[in-house]
Amino acid sequence: MNNDIPRTVPIQSATFSNAVNAEIRRAAATGIYDIRGGGAKRRVPHFDDLLFLGASVSRYPLEGYRETCGTNVTLGTRFAENPIELDIPITIAGMSFGALSGPAKEALGRGATLAGTSTTTGDGGMTPEERGHSAKLVYQYLPSRYGMNPDDLRRADAIEIVVGQGAKPGGGGMLLGQKIDDRVAEMRTLPKGIDQRSACRHPDWTGPDDLEIKILELREITSGRVPIYVKIGATRPYFDVALAVKAGADVVVIDGMQGGTAATQDVFIEHVGIPTLACIRPAVKALQDLGLHREVQLVVSGGIRNGADVAKAMALGADAVSIGTAAMVALGDNDPRYEAEYNALGTTAGAYDDWHEGRDPAGITTQDPKLAARLDPVEGGRRLRNYLNVMTLEAQTIARACGHNHLHNLEPEDLCALTMEAAAMAQVPLAGTDWWPGKPGTGY
Repeated sequence: MNNDIPRTVPIQSATFSNAVNAEIRRAAATGIYDIRGGGAKRRVPHFDDLLFLGASVSRYPLEGYRETCGTNVTLGTRFAENPIELDIPITIAGMSFGALSGPAKEALGRGATLAGTSTTTGDGGMTPEERGHSAKLVYQYLPSRYGMNPDDLRRADAIEIVVGQGAKPGGGGMLLGQKIDDRVAEMRTLPKGIDQRSACRHPDWTGPDDLEIKILELREITSGRVPIYVKIGATRPYFDVALAVKAGADVVVIDGMQGGTAATQDVFIEHVGIPTLACIRPAVKALQDLGLHREVQLVVSGGIRNGADVAKAMALGADAVSIGTAAMVALGDNDPRYEAEYNALGTTAGAYDDWHEGRDPAGITTQDPKLAARLDPVEGGRRLRNYLNVMTLEAQTIARACGHNHLHNLEPEDLCALTMEAAAMAQVPLAGTDWWPGKPGTGY
């Protein structure tokens, strides 16, 4: 044998990667599908594929420390007697008590209040800690109806009817038995320790006409005081937004596939729904075609991480954004200081997504009292406030650089795209050109 002949370097299959093969082996060994939390891990076009065109000669920038840049937003101006007034356009998404610990829900309320924004209940009802520490609390009305009662509806500052979620549009949620302790079971009227699966659709409607009836019912229960949101998972954003608006929604929340979840099938998270970037312009177009853009507010969620993401979503036409996973990270989830404990669970801090198992070392996605006690809700609230303030300052910095004195004045003309996919989805020019795929009048 001639040892001088160079060996061929082994090349792993891109289709059958180590991760794919590991999942095949796991499925073959167990006979059950994989359940996890978090959002999509695949790379899809996202806000990082857009850039802002800062002011130069053709645009006049604002002086960063001398000229103001407004950040306030009002949600629910269409029909509600008491729309929600927020200091910043960044809200906290619905995350349930049950999926999250009591201290985590309290910390979210504290942080949102300190930053001048709202938080949202999630499935399973309203906790006294959350209501007590949230100056503005949105009550989610979900297909499961777990924990729902008219008294809490009347105590809310807004109601969000959840039709779908970005991580699992068309699918219901899960809360496994190990997280259903005595308190969670009582709130949800469920047996302790038994797996809970939420319904994938509301039991009392089969289409948009029934949604209109439900909105009218909720307005009657609350005497028309509070805004009614409708939350949809991003799949067919133009038609879904149009139908939600025609049904009477004050606010539409659209959630892209990068949005997280407490627990669902991995196949849902990775293969159902569309990217957040792809859903904004069709949603805005629906509102514009109805003559209701800005009158019906649009809230975008799913993978929002920093002030640049906030500014880009608003430049594409959103009135506000909502964060979930990022808020949990701000509280301390996936913190490397617990790396040894994450390793003991067979994972690592940055990859931990087994939130459904209830063993979160950070004490956020658990009902274990010892683990939950690790999170100080006062300190967690302070950290969340800091994070929200930084996001807001970053968005203001970008808006001023583009010559705008309010975040709502950002516009698509302030953006360009780095890839063909992002250009087509966001309908902004490819960098260095005045063209994007499918631009009207170009023929291609």
